[in-house]
Amino acid sequence: MLTSRKENIAIKFLFLFLLSTALIAQSAGESGLTFLKFGFGARNVAMSDLGVVSAIDLSALNYNPSLIALNNKTQLSFTHNSLFQDLNSEMFGASFSAFGLPIAVGINTTTIANIEVRSKPGDVESIFSAHYFAGSISTAYEIINNFYAGATIKYLYESFFSDDANGLGFDFGISYKGLMNGLSLGAAFRNIGSMNELRSQSTKLPTDLRIGAAYNYSITNSRFDFTLLTGFQKYLEQTDSHLHIGGEVVYDKIFALRVGFASGYDSKSISAGFGVKWKGINLDYAFVPFKYGLGDSHIISFIYTFE
Repeated sequence: MLTSRKENIAIKFLFLFLLSTALIAQSAGESGLTFLKFGFGARNVAMSDLGVVSAIDLSALNYNPSLIALNNKTQLSFTHNSLFQDLNSEMFGASFSAFGLPIAVGINTTTIANIEVRSKPGDVESIFSAHYFAGSISTAYEIINNFYAGATIKYLYESFFSDDANGLGFDFGISYKGLMNGLSLGAAFRNIGSMNELRSQSTKLPTDLRIGAAYNYSITNSRFDFTLLTGFQKYLEQTDSHLHIGGEVVYDKIFALRVGFASGYDSKSISAGFGVKWKGINLDYAFVPFKYGLGDSHIISFIYTFE
């Protein structure tokens, strides 16, 4: 009877969470601050960059803060993301426990260099760079058995030419692991907030909804472990939506191969990567090819876990 009551509470909580997305959704249009869409952690990016259920380490602070409650370890992380030409993004993170709660802090710095200025056809008059920054803090809590909720608050800053602006953003996430052995469910509502005016107009945050499921299993008497995931993602300011599919195979808990597919994007679809784990060190790499001569994205991540 008690278990059934807890499951009913979890279902109602999930329903209210999804209903809030319809109430907060804004009219269709375009958003800015694209750097907030970049993946955190090469493992997640290689598996289609859904992250809402697969981010089982410190990288959860970027995708679904409720997953932080499942990672009761002190960790440090660094991710370098090289996208296109002259665009680089660096992400730093740390997780620890304080006041009986799991805490994760993150820093994201992104720079677009060598932007040319011309007032008329001809030679370049000057060159400048655009800078973006996000600093965040996240926490999570187990509401009932195997049902978690989490939240993130982040300070945002952007600088473009001679103008700059700042603002606040919020992420909310939930996750559930009690439905069946090996199955995880998760949902997150990210980048809710606003910015001050950049010259004459405020930049809209890329608010998005992500829902996903992941299944982990091992073959008996084998050194292989498998993870399969799928999910739905939509930026509320855009009309299109995306289906994500990804997978990972791990040998002897040391070496991993990953692949992913995301639908609905004009310039990308597939992703791949690998990872190596040795003692408390995780080193991961992801590769995302882009069409139309935009170049390719290379993501390298490093996570150190204090034993």
